[in-house]
Amino acid sequence: MLNQFKRKIWSQKTCVLNAIKGHHLSTKAKESGFGFKESVHILDNNYAVDDWTNITPKVVSLIGRNLYLKKGNPLYLLSEAIRHYFKDYDFFVFADPVVDLKSNFDSLLIPKDHVSRQKSDTYYVNKDYVLRSHTSAHQNHCLHKKSTAFVCIADVYRRDEIDRRHHSVFHQCEAFRLYHNNSPQLISRGINHVFESHKLVRTDSKQENHCQEVVDIIESEMKTTIEAFVRNLLWEDIPMRWVSAYFPFTHPSWELEIYHNNDWIEILGSGIVEHKLLQNAGINDNIGWALGIGLERLAMIRYQIPDIRLFWTNDSGFLSQFESACHSDKIVYKPISSHPQLIFDISFWLPQQVFWCCNDFYDLVRNIGGDLIEQVKVIDEYTTKEGKKSHTYRIVYRSHERMLSKDEVNVVHKQIERYVTDEWKVAMR
Repeated sequence: MLNQFKRKIWSQKTCVLNAIKGHHLSTKAKESGFGFKESVHILDNNYAVDDWTNITPKVVSLIGRNLYLKKGNPLYLLSEAIRHYFKDYDFFVFADPVVDLKSNFDSLLIPKDHVSRQKSDTYYVNKDYVLRSHTSAHQNHCLHKKSTAFVCIADVYRRDEIDRRHHSVFHQCEAFRLYHNNSPQLISRGINHVFESHKLVRTDSKQENHCQEVVDIIESEMKTTIEAFVRNLLWEDIPMRWVSAYFPFTHPSWELEIYHNNDWIEILGSGIVEHKLLQNAGINDNIGWALGIGLERLAMIRYQIPDIRLFWTNDSGFLSQFESACHSDKIVYKPISSHPQLIFDISFWLPQQVFWCCNDFYDLVRNIGGDLIEQVKVIDEYTTKEGKKSHTYRIVYRSHERMLSKDEVNVVHKQIERYVTDEWKVAMR
């Protein structure tokens, strides 16, 4: 349910703040760059293109791969491990990632002005539909099936930076658990009520209508369950700590951090589900918790996989290491590529009076370069006294399957240069 990438989708980037003001690159540049003129075909449906459309052919080409369902992929093994751990929970699969705005935002109490709704962060199919940015987009569907404990695993889509740990498509698992007045966890403590009968005051530690004693019990149940779950998946008693967090759909909320490679890293988000969210699903007498965890981040630690792009490869040298394995097998990935990086920089003056968003450029580079792109980042930016703005990007090219030549990379790099010059009207430095 909750974002495992340290709130990347909620980050207050300059481009997002500008996007809130309504600025964006021209529709013509978007359409010609991303390849869709009138409609886009996704799975079995066609969707009309409009001014909100910002998905790319590269992203669309990855829809339907369903790595978490493909035997031989480490994400499948991890998904099976999760299913076995939560064996008493209902398990849901939603193959189509296209959802409406209500499912992705409104049903989760995400405000209209929240930065996660901006085109800078979310892939819009058009003004009415997006590619789900979290598995929580299906939370209402699961609740309406009268499930009181469920797990949902799916591919999710976000516009983000490019490096070894981030990809425009990744996979997320959501676990959700409800409790009522007669739940054993409450009855065993002599409690037969979930809600306060008076003093409906929201505090840092509870929602308006929740009994503090009940919240404390559910919090303890949740944290104990999650800690055991993570230790089970990582095969060790790894150091952990809980950090208070904020999410629109839970209160109170926490992130779990683990100590890995001499550093604390956030591994998942969790919290007590907002009661209004449950009421909107027709559930009035329960309290519950939810967690959201990214499969790639967990699998990279579990199997010691260094690059997120490897999950998408069809290289038999990679897949053969996992194809005959069981979900409980302790596997350490053996590197299949020692090919060197090729690094190219690109510098240009931004077009004046046109909003520039880094994520637009990242998507363009990924769309042209595909899986040859290992990383893109801004390494320099400045503004002259006359108001001219300059950006320099470093693009790192590398294939896990073969050695790249400078000549073939230069062809791709020149394509990127030509596009931003001809379509986005930048001036090369």
